[in-house]
Amino acid sequence: MKKLIRVLGVLVVLGVAALVAFIFVPVQRTGPVTELAADFKPAKGQGEYVMRASDCMACHTSEGGKPFAGGRAIQSPMGTIWTTNITPDKDTGIGNWTLADFRAALYDGVTPNGTHLYPAMPYDSYRKLSEEDVVSLYDYFMNEVQPVSSTVPETNLAFPFNLRFGLRAWNWLALGKAGFQPTQGEDAVFNRGAYLVEGPGHCSTCHTQRNPLMISSGTSAKDKAFLSGGEIDGFTAPDLRGPASAVQSWSTEELAAYLSTARNAHSSATGEMMLVVRDSLQYMTKDDNLAIATYLKKIGGDGSSAPTTQPEKAEVTATETLLSEAKPDMPLGPRLYLDNCAACHMVSGKGAGETFPELDGNSLVTAPSPKGLISVILQGAELPSTPDRPMKLRMQGYENRLSDDEVAALATFLREGWNNKAAAVSAADVSAVREEKR
Repeated sequence: MKKLIRVLGVLVVLGVAALVAFIFVPVQRTGPVTELAADFKPAKGQGEYVMRASDCMACHTSEGGKPFAGGRAIQSPMGTIWTTNITPDKDTGIGNWTLADFRAALYDGVTPNGTHLYPAMPYDSYRKLSEEDVVSLYDYFMNEVQPVSSTVPETNLAFPFNLRFGLRAWNWLALGKAGFQPTQGEDAVFNRGAYLVEGPGHCSTCHTQRNPLMISSGTSAKDKAFLSGGEIDGFTAPDLRGPASAVQSWSTEELAAYLSTARNAHSSATGEMMLVVRDSLQYMTKDDNLAIATYLKKIGGDGSSAPTTQPEKAEVTATETLLSEAKPDMPLGPRLYLDNCAACHMVSGKGAGETFPELDGNSLVTAPSPKGLISVILQGAELPSTPDRPMKLRMQGYENRLSDDEVAALATFLREGWNNKAAAVSAADVSAVREEKR
């Protein structure tokens, strides 16, 4: 009942705000936020680089589809949102858009005819893009991307979310001032990292909680909730800055390696983060990935760029002892681990650096939501080929080998093993993920 009351309260607030905004607030179309020379022309490759930094490919390309032709389903709490065709096709894409139209979509989530885009398009972050990057990105899409005639499924959310004019109220409440503000007293490396994380990289979209109105709880490092962990489609996006964050226990160089290769000595990227590395971060310069890592390390933990000191761990855990003394009557969870996982991830749970990730202390394993871990056990995982690590690695899935009860027992063992202390997983949890993937 309390949940229903909260939902009804949110709908009432949205309704009132939407009505007020519809009557009094004009459709916003923000102009340039930084000055640019009238004769500016992007350098070769500059627009494509901004596209990579902004991770446009991952969302606007469906599995097996043409680049940027849209049609990828984005799951949101309001329903399925279909990404649009952003190729320069004049009938089904953005071929007729002016630079001002393009900027308004990036900054304000508004199309040329005044239709509001749903904030699955991270315009609350993109509004920090510099005018140079906006112009470069526009030039790239209009002149270097192949036009594709592709009509994508229409987003059709349930009432009241299908009333897009209500997003005028959401924008009124959610959007801060356009433009990026460097942090005074910090050097160029830190501020470059801040720009990439807060603006084009839109890291807060996944890694920051949203309030009941789906407004981000933080947009920059001055907000304590910024990058302190979030949730996307039931998956936990880990905390990037708190003292308990796994990222803060890595060195700046280890974090930069993770960004550029999807792996380091401790962990590997899965799910959405793997796509970010595959389609975006691996194409960034070493300096830019190091700038991102420098920024994240400095705003987190103790503010240093060195690994955060972690509590000392026992040399040999009880879990390691249990796995080393295998017996016929061993419980199901550890037995399944020995049968299916130990050869790569070791009885110590430490894996093999840059190949098989650690499971002891792994944020995916210990996440509040077990959905990501269950998905990896069922579907497997893949590490992309990158310039620094060209070998593509694939972990097999166990969907057809293990039952729901067995996956639950294995996942529970992982979440409780070694130094991990996370809640148990039920067969019903596994069944729900299995059904969703069908």
